[in-house]
Amino acid sequence: MKKSVFYLLMCCSLLMSCSTSDVNDGTTVPGGNNNNTGQWLIPIADVKDGGPGKDGIPSIDNPNFTTTNNASFLNDNDLVVGVVKGNQAKAYPHVILDWHEVVNDEIDNTFITLNYCPLTGTAFAWESMVNGTKTTFGVSGLLYNANLILYDRNTNSNWSQLRLECVNGPLINNKPELIDVVETDWKTWKALYPDTEVLTTQTGFSRTYGTSPYGDYSTNNNRFIFTPTIINTALPNKDRIYAIIDDDESKVYQFSDFNGGSVIKDTFRGKNYLIVGNEDLIYGFELSGDHENLTFEYDFNGSETFFKDNEGNKWSVFGKVIEGPRQGETLLGARSVMSYWFAIAAFYPNPEVFSKE
Repeated sequence: MKKSVFYLLMCCSLLMSCSTSDVNDGTTVPGGNNNNTGQWLIPIADVKDGGPGKDGIPSIDNPNFTTTNNASFLNDNDLVVGVVKGNQAKAYPHVILDWHEVVNDEIDNTFITLNYCPLTGTAFAWESMVNGTKTTFGVSGLLYNANLILYDRNTNSNWSQLRLECVNGPLINNKPELIDVVETDWKTWKALYPDTEVLTTQTGFSRTYGTSPYGDYSTNNNRFIFTPTIINTALPNKDRIYAIIDDDESKVYQFSDFNGGSVIKDTFRGKNYLIVGNEDLIYGFELSGDHENLTFEYDFNGSETFFKDNEGNKWSVFGKVIEGPRQGETLLGARSVMSYWFAIAAFYPNPEVFSKE
């Protein structure tokens, strides 16, 4: 009964927030954030009150993990955000992130913040350090172009997730130190990393995990809770795409480009890239040095190997040679994200869409 009541209240809050007007006076924004004055790097009139308020969507600050065998709450097609650092692999399921958006965690002795915005379908991980000091991040209650604005608890500065930048407060103009993440379904992730740890539903909060607080939002192309400033009709709004980001520009790849498993060598803004994927996972790398001369081939058969090259090296999905003459070498992960199309088009106007033709 308590879960049902909470779900009803959350839905009501979201519906009420749809009618939130533009910010009121050009110097402050709504949402109860006590550091909402001063310079902003984004148009303040486009900063919206998300409804639940600051920390109204609670971050997970003491995450609990389990093994693949004990993750019965997950279905094979449930999406997860995966991180590997050192010898440790962790999976953060969407069914939990939908309700919390931010997980403050530690992996391989590194403090990280895993953040996910359900309204734009975007996930990043970055080091939880500001000015050399450990911090944690929370949900500010504010949105820009329907996308999450986080705040760090040391300085109360506001960070735009998809801009990958602090946009207001003492740390304005700072950029987070990113950690590579992969988004895919649970079946694929546990095949790649069977010893992965999995974030559990034992979060300390009572939520209806597995039931989205946003209803059909992720599949309804015509439904927005907050409408972005730019709508680009080149692709359906909620198409999940893979986007490479370079400063204020982006290039987009579609899952249809990787049917049956494929590799693509491509260039964007003078840089060479390798993008590897299938119907469930896409990830890319910047190529440089003698790596540019290698010939790569998709090679995923339900183990850690995701692709191989003409020298006989086998590479993980994170671009590390796990077998072969180059064992231990790594490729530089592209600055990139899985996203709904509309969000990339709003933050990085007129993105280039890859075509095989």
